Amino acid sequence: MTRTVYLNGQWLPEDQAKVSIFDRGYTFADAIYEVTAVIGGKLLDFPGHTARLKRSLDALGIPMPVSEADLLELHHEIVAKNGLDQGLVYLQISRGAEDRNFLFSEGLTPTFSMFTQVVPLLTNPKADTGLAILAVPDGRWANRQIKTVQLLYSSLAKMDAKRQGADDVIFVEDGMITEASSANFHIITKAGVLVTRQLSNALLHGITRGSVLGLAEKANLSFEERAFSVEEALDANEAFITSAGAFVLPVVSIDGKAIGDGKPGARTLKLREIYIDNQLANALGR
Repeated sequence: MTRTVYLNGQWLPEDQAKVSIFDRGYTFADAIYEVTAVIGGKLLDFPGHTARLKRSLDALGIPMPVSEADLLELHHEIVAKNGLDQGLVYLQISRGAEDRNFLFSEGLTPTFSMFTQVVPLLTNPKADTGLAILAVPDGRWANRQIKTVQLLYSSLAKMDAKRQGADDVIFVEDGMITEASSANFHIITKAGVLVTRQLSNALLHGITRGSVLGLAEKANLSFEERAFSVEEALDANEAFITSAGAFVLPVVSIDGKAIGDGKPGARTLKLREIYIDNQLANALGR
């Protein structure tokens, strides 16, 4: 079935939605994006995604194309138009289109698009097996707290990991882990403390990350926000990633070396359960 997508105020069949080749999102990666998970046709963590969208747009000086109320209504509409029960809603906003030039004109009209993807979020097989990841140098740009579409380095690193039989990568800068290719990375120490990298421009300010930290107490976990190394991660009892599409997924090895007993950790799986239950209880629907 052809999806219905949203582009600049119009609902269109996906094969009829066209963006200019002069769009700055295409020529300069001058664009941001957000991803909201959908379960049972309802939106998860939507207020957090909206707040981060505004922060990213403000950081790049791109105007918000619609009001917050209209943005929520558009999300409800695209879910309904595509009969999306479980999956993701992607939105992308670029600065707009004009003749290619490093200098951009003030007052460009942003290009605003949205589409859906069907994804079985609740039955991710990696929740049972855990992720095997590789540690690689972090070669991304310096303002990773802005959710831009500059994802080429992450994409290439993840493809290389797949060729080597791994599931993902974690990026390492100055000896410390920043995050995974498209998710935040966390460990649970032998003392039972959840450790996550403190927020800065070195990593994305994950919405799921924030929600999970807010729920840590329910899993009998205290938490610390600080930098930590690959060596400390390998010495931990458990490790996991968080993202809008993965929720909470266990990590069982780094560079072929097991974390803990090399199996998904009990506390990680409990956090996943608590997070999903909490999100379902607070999801936004019509």
